[in-house]
Amino acid sequence: MDTRKLGSTGPTVSQIGLGCMGMSDFYGPSDRSESIATIHAALDAGITLLDTGDFYGMGHNEMLIGEALKSRSRDNLQISVKFGALRDRNYGFLGYDCRPNAMKNFVAYSLQRLSVDHIDIYRPARLDPNVPIEDTVGAMADMIKAGWIKHIGLSEVGSDTIRRAHKVHPIADLQIEYSLISRGIETGILNTCRELGIGITAYGVLARGLISGHWSKNHAEAKDFRLLSPRFQAGNIDTNLALADRLRGIAGEIGASPAQVAIAWVAAQGTDIVPLVGARRRERLTEALGALDVKLTAAHLAALADAFPPGAAAGGRYPEEHLRHMDSEKPATAS
Repeated sequence: MDTRKLGSTGPTVSQIGLGCMGMSDFYGPSDRSESIATIHAALDAGITLLDTGDFYGMGHNEMLIGEALKSRSRDNLQISVKFGALRDRNYGFLGYDCRPNAMKNFVAYSLQRLSVDHIDIYRPARLDPNVPIEDTVGAMADMIKAGWIKHIGLSEVGSDTIRRAHKVHPIADLQIEYSLISRGIETGILNTCRELGIGITAYGVLARGLISGHWSKNHAEAKDFRLLSPRFQAGNIDTNLALADRLRGIAGEIGASPAQVAIAWVAAQGTDIVPLVGARRRERLTEALGALDVKLTAAHLAALADAFPPGAAAGGRYPEEHLRHMDSEKPATAS
């Protein structure tokens, strides 16, 4: 598998990464044995970047990854962890905590659950409105000196915050949603990252399965986050499934699956972008890996641009109460 470097200071990783969230949370029931087998299959295929969060299943996802890695070499493997999101016993969200002392607690627990001696990329899940980003990044810089983490990442923050953070310590990458129907980073955030030499790890490349070619209106199960997502709600879902049908038609002409074309499109937006695929089963991972063989021509890219203009999707990418707390959704101030 080819590799890509995350920014000017970050690690070199496989050209696609594996997002492990769905193996523990948000998308309904999952199978532990199949999840571990999928992680092993990803490693065998050359994927070196595993992405998780300490709040995915309230630690379950980190323990799952730790179990999967017991029989595998830690060499040339990068683990990315998000922290700071607070949850209650009913899996609801309580806000964010990026105070320096809290972060020392979070990283200690993550290292224990993962059974590793360091985390390759550590990042706040969202901007804590009560803690200056300079304090958060400064505390993470101290963690690098202590050997607990190797690189600092950010997640879902806007250009102003990225610039402030980067002044304190070099940022390896920004993790943010990016897909054919989620194009918000193109209005400024992507240019800011490129100006500063910061890589992009793109999640949601299949729009949570909406444009994968496998989704139907009766697909969601109990405890599936998509039941709350505006793009999957009545009044929006038909419009968005029509977009998925457009992708299916173009993919058929290319000779690939819709999911493969969607992943290949994100990868084609720049060598500084690493798509994260959220495969929970080996069959979906195999399909995603097929995207590496999809070569999008100028004609293909033009057809996709015509079929998926910015703003084509109906509904926001998160519920409004989530978007209110997302720094990446706020307009940048004039410099």
